[in-house]
Amino acid sequence: MNISLLQTDIKWADPVFNRSHIEKLLEKLPKTDLVVLPEMFTTGFCNSPKELAEQTNSTTLLWMQEMAKCKDCAITGSIAINADGEYYNRMYFVMPDGSHYFYDKRHLFTYGGEHKQYIAGKNKLIVEYKGFRILLLICYDLRFPVFSRNKGDYDLVVYVANWPIARIHVWDILLKARAIENQSYVAGVNRVGQDPSSNYCGASSIVDFFGNEIGRDETSKECFISAELDLEKLNKFRQKFPFLNDADSFDLIG
Repeated sequence: MNISLLQTDIKWADPVFNRSHIEKLLEKLPKTDLVVLPEMFTTGFCNSPKELAEQTNSTTLLWMQEMAKCKDCAITGSIAINADGEYYNRMYFVMPDGSHYFYDKRHLFTYGGEHKQYIAGKNKLIVEYKGFRILLLICYDLRFPVFSRNKGDYDLVVYVANWPIARIHVWDILLKARAIENQSYVAGVNRVGQDPSSNYCGASSIVDFFGNEIGRDETSKECFISAELDLEKLNKFRQKFPFLNDADSFDLIG
């Protein structure tokens, strides 16, 4: 499976511009199976959802369905959603045929006040696509390995983020850690540019199950980062070195 991370700048609080800008970038993208967009790719990391959150039948979801059909690939990324007066940082995964799934961010960024505006999700989501089982997670989730523990139920973790440059070394380390400890591919897309509170340098990365970067941004600019993921190679390594079978068992409560 070919995966392409779109590391893009995001114009603050301007969904119309951001959708149009991404659409123009997608026109230049060669054939791929999965496009990954950053966290809150239509607005930037917004803690004013009353003004900017979309309804559940959102314009952006319809746009994602159109793009997925046009490019004949799956598309994923998160936006702010208003669901009956409650706000969620919601990550959609849209199939080429327009069908879709969503994951609501579990770990809200209390340091930035996200918990004061949004409701935390409760459930993990694993989507099956092109033979891969894909776990969807958002930004701050990266810091919490228990929630993302692989119980033999996924092959790829996708993180979408607005991760500030001041803590980018943590991003680099944790993406590799999640790949190694879960014996899985990991893809993390981060934005570039700036918003009213932070600066962003990208550092988007695709990591294999050895912790090796097989796709990496070195530009700190808008770009695509693409890589081929080999499920057969992953499964052979798991069979040869099945250390996940020896992992501690636990139940996640709350």
